[in-house]
Amino acid sequence: MNNMAKELYKLPPLKYGYADLEPYISEEQLRIHHDKHHQGYVNNTNSLMEMMDKARKDGTDFDYKATAKALAFNLGGHVLHDYFWWEMTPASNASKEPVGDLADVIKEDFGSFERFKKEFTQIASGVEGSGWAAVTYCNDTKRLGIMQIEKHNVNVVPDYPILMVLDVWEHAYYIDYKNDRGKFIEGFWNIINWEEIDRYFKKLQSMKME
Repeated sequence: MNNMAKELYKLPPLKYGYADLEPYISEEQLRIHHDKHHQGYVNNTNSLMEMMDKARKDGTDFDYKATAKALAFNLGGHVLHDYFWWEMTPASNASKEPVGDLADVIKEDFGSFERFKKEFTQIASGVEGSGWAAVTYCNDTKRLGIMQIEKHNVNVVPDYPILMVLDVWEHAYYIDYKNDRGKFIEGFWNIINWEEIDRYFKKLQSMKME
């Protein structure tokens, strides 16, 4: 029997300092978002995993429906935040527009970056309550898409890999922008690491299995 302990999820470290995204995201906002909110999703996911492992070992039952729902919510939050952190960079390092292959596909699919930016902004602005906007790429059709995710796991299109996300939960911006989601979205365009996203886009394009 394999007695090795199962791995649990961990909060990913940031690639930049807490103050490095200012003035668009303040140090206080980033610390609370990363260290408190994201850590909370990690902790909740791990607690659920440990509970299920124990129940399976003991041969006991748990509330399967509630657990599945809670796991999807918390693990979804962890995964989406992982994307959110790595796709940003200090404004001094950020390109103003997409680069490389990604820039070409955005132009092909949307007509222009400005059209893509408009659609993404409107979709992010229109999320009801708490949620995300996400750019996806379908390797079957070779098309980019924009997905509106409610909470962390509602309206997700299965098997569509995510390329880029924007967190529009109020916890992402309430310290800096109060309830002005639009102002936060406007600021986000100044701290996107398009070079990093283009590298990941190339990786997604190569992952299609024949």
